[in-house]
Amino acid sequence: MTAFTSEKLLLTPALPVTLASTASAIPHCIADSAISADALSGTRDKAPFSIHTKHIPRQSAKGFGGGTIHYPTNASGCGLLGAIAVVPGYVSYENSIKWWGPRLASWGFVVITINTNSIYDDPDSRATQLNAALDQMIADDTVGSMIDPERLGAIGWSMGGGGALKLATERSTVRAIMPLAPYYDKSYGEVKTPTLVITCEDDRIAENKKYANAFYKNTIGPKMKVEVNNGSHFCPSYRFNEILLSKPGIAWMQRYINNDTRFDKFLCANENYSKSPRISAYDYKNCL
Repeated sequence: MTAFTSEKLLLTPALPVTLASTASAIPHCIADSAISADALSGTRDKAPFSIHTKHIPRQSAKGFGGGTIHYPTNASGCGLLGAIAVVPGYVSYENSIKWWGPRLASWGFVVITINTNSIYDDPDSRATQLNAALDQMIADDTVGSMIDPERLGAIGWSMGGGGALKLATERSTVRAIMPLAPYYDKSYGEVKTPTLVITCEDDRIAENKKYANAFYKNTIGPKMKVEVNNGSHFCPSYRFNEILLSKPGIAWMQRYINNDTRFDKFLCANENYSKSPRISAYDYKNCL
């Protein structure tokens, strides 16, 4: 395992980060007592919201391969909610990343987990499909009225992680992204969007030195990196590390999509994830 190598927490980001107004945001809906490490890392039963799902058939999807919308059912008094799209990786399907949907929805987000048009789609195509999935959620007759279109997020695994990085350079309303063991083999531009990179120590498919670590280094906005000890390329998928990754993942999206500073205590200098034997490296920079 590598040592804790994080830089000192900055009081202000290196570049300004524009966050949407919090007038209709979720923070006031979640009681302070509900925000704990145990609740973030535990099962959905410990989360503030119950959830429903809505299936989106492939033939009804506009620009992607269908999927599932996950949304809170008892958040009617919360104002508009942030929305997040999640895409799988190369030769993989929705089931590989679907666990993120109910986990995030149970904390007050509207989330769509998707299949791609083809399992062979490249990262640029996956960025386009993430974009299309966000648009379809915003227009959806069940959840569209629940969503603040200015407070969006994107998550992707492998080539989907590359897609999330690409989308962040193209859509300014995407306030936070999570590339999971990301892969991208071209230049995708400059990422200023707050970025939580999840890496896998023993990734032999998208090697950290060539991909995830390089992407993290070149991200210039608020950023954090968590590396799963002895993890293969599959470490963020199929619920293999749901309990481990839920806390930083949910906290990151709450902080940067909802601007909820109560989740700062689980991020950056406020929590040393390297203390866990299951984390082999931890770093952060430019945190708010």
